[in-house]
Amino acid sequence: MADRRRQQKPKLTEDQGMPGAFEGETVTRRRAVTSSAHIFGGIAAAAFTLPALGFAMGPVFEKAEVGWEQVGAAGSFPMDTYLPKVITVSDGVGEIGRTTVYMRARNPQLDTEPEDEFNQFVALSHRCMHLGCPIRYVDASSRFICPCHGGVYGFRGEVTGGPPVRPLDRFYTRVRAGQVEVGPRYSVNSEFQRYSPRDPAQPLDGIGPYLYPSRPTIRKFPNT
Repeated sequence: MADRRRQQKPKLTEDQGMPGAFEGETVTRRRAVTSSAHIFGGIAAAAFTLPALGFAMGPVFEKAEVGWEQVGAAGSFPMDTYLPKVITVSDGVGEIGRTTVYMRARNPQLDTEPEDEFNQFVALSHRCMHLGCPIRYVDASSRFICPCHGGVYGFRGEVTGGPPVRPLDRFYTRVRAGQVEVGPRYSVNSEFQRYSPRDPAQPLDGIGPYLYPSRPTIRKFPNT
């Protein structure tokens, strides 16, 4: 009997309206409240998410100014060893914005990459190209050693052992009024070809430059 009554129950049509709605209504109060809750929930989520996303993505589009810093007289840098120099790479953030570079004069017998006005002096980054740990130069072995994961670099900064994926990053250098100046950082592949700066663990051989493109606001300097 119950099944018969259920089968005989008339179905509501569009003209008869919706259950729980007043005559002429097209949206129930329950649906209106639910929709409003979803809208306000989305607004609240956006209020938290958008500022965090902007903070995270901001540095990607923030254009970095090209700066040069004097590090010493041209005649004070040897060709057979490195001198550590501290430079500022980010202004206004104190010690966090400073980094160490290992510097020497260009050695024509070792530095076989094309010579120009920006590589008369070699300035190597102290960050390992595995995970960015600080490396140190060991004069006795003419090697750069990373104590974190055993990365080893030769005298020119080339990888000779361990997990690093490319040679040490370099900085452009120039001479002005007898003083050596250090400029922007750039990356190199195993053939010491210049590329726009990349982060550690990003290889630059083969298809590496295409898999790991540089930030659009940090391009290689000069534009060659």
